[in-house]
Amino acid sequence: MNGIDKPLLLLGGQPLLAHAIARLRPQTSFLVISANGPPQRFARFALPVLADTVPGQPGPLAGILASMLWVREAMPGVTHIISLPGDTPFPPPDLVARLVVAQKTSGQPVVRATSAGRRHHAVALWPVSLAEQLAGALEEGMREVGRFAERCGVAEADFAAAPYDPFLNVNTPEDLPEAEKILPLV
Repeated sequence: MNGIDKPLLLLGGQPLLAHAIARLRPQTSFLVISANGPPQRFARFALPVLADTVPGQPGPLAGILASMLWVREAMPGVTHIISLPGDTPFPPPDLVARLVVAQKTSGQPVVRATSAGRRHHAVALWPVSLAEQLAGALEEGMREVGRFAERCGVAEADFAAAPYDPFLNVNTPEDLPEAEKILPLV
């Protein structure tokens, strides 16, 4: 999208990220934003903004690692984090609960969401205890979220994609009008 900050694109007069925060806030004890660049662009959300701890902006895994390290330091009793891309405005109201149930029933350390036959690798539950393993994988050059999850052991929690896919990412200009059509349904 020409280098635009996708989470700050407006949907129904609010940034995409505001929609995601509103849907996640009741499901979690805290939220952080993982983003590189000037953190003040997210000031309106009044949340900690975490930059990658790994140089070179290697992608979403680096943001997941930054979140794990922050949680370990700031909230030592917290054992897991949830990741959700900031351009995913419609996470289901039971996302966290269903990922936690899938983790407990499967025994796998990582649980990712699926819908409509698609795996949403970056919509996942991660144990903070994987921080060192993730740091090592990033040092080895790993960049694929799904590949890292599979290396650790991953289960899946499937979500209905009707009447809309709750994991729609606004990745292209065509996706924003699609999200506008979904907005009244949520």
